[in-house]
Amino acid sequence: MNAVRPSTDGRTGIPRPRSEQGVGELVAQASQQISDLVRQEMRLAMIEIKDKGRHAGKGAGMFGGAGAVALYGVAALVLAAIAALALVLPLWASALIVGVVLLIVAAVLALAGRSQVKQAMPPVPREAMDSARQDVAEIKGRVRR
Repeated sequence: MNAVRPSTDGRTGIPRPRSEQGVGELVAQASQQISDLVRQEMRLAMIEIKDKGRHAGKGAGMFGGAGAVALYGVAALVLAAIAALALVLPLWASALIVGVVLLIVAAVLALAGRSQVKQAMPPVPREAMDSARQDVAEIKGRVRR
């Protein structure tokens, strides 16, 4: 680590107290401290993002497992519905009715999903970009004054 030496007065060679350091020295120190702070914050952000990514990956895997088990559950319920209808209709007719109902539900879900995807396109944060552009314009305007 570098030893901090008090700066000297150019005329007398007498060391100046730390509180009387020149503006240039103070600006250099502030710049270095800000640079160090930004680096530390970036490291902290990277560690936090990695940790959150690990948790998100585990959660996604668990959701995938839940989806697979739910699929088997739905298949069992569909089979039960077919069997229940088979008590009053032929087996082929009850399977046809349940199949058609499932296809109608799938079509409704697909149309709803399509409209949601259209609202999300293009995947660009337009509001954030507009806000950032306004901020830059405001800062430029104030600097010119």
